[in-house]
Amino acid sequence: MTTTKDRQFDKKRKQVPDEVIFEVTEAVEGGYNARALEHSIFTQGDDWQDLKEMTRDAVLCHFEDGAVPKIIRLHLVRDESIAV
Repeated sequence: MTTTKDRQFDKKRKQVPDEVIFEVTEAVEGGYNARALEHSIFTQGDDWQDLKEMTRDAVLCHFEDGAVPKIIRLHLVRDESIAV
């Protein structure tokens, strides 16, 4: 017998986000690091093209078949200090 709690869990699990947003930073040792904002996904790439491929692979591995978001957004954050 399926309970109300089971049905609520199934609805949450089947919801597919429209997009996954990654915060991308330049790695100290070179390349890029990407961390998803609302999911437990982290990946790295040697260059921008490599990062795009690694991010796509990480998202495909994280979500179940048929529940993969349609868009992966990479948001590059650059932190600089300027002496005055």
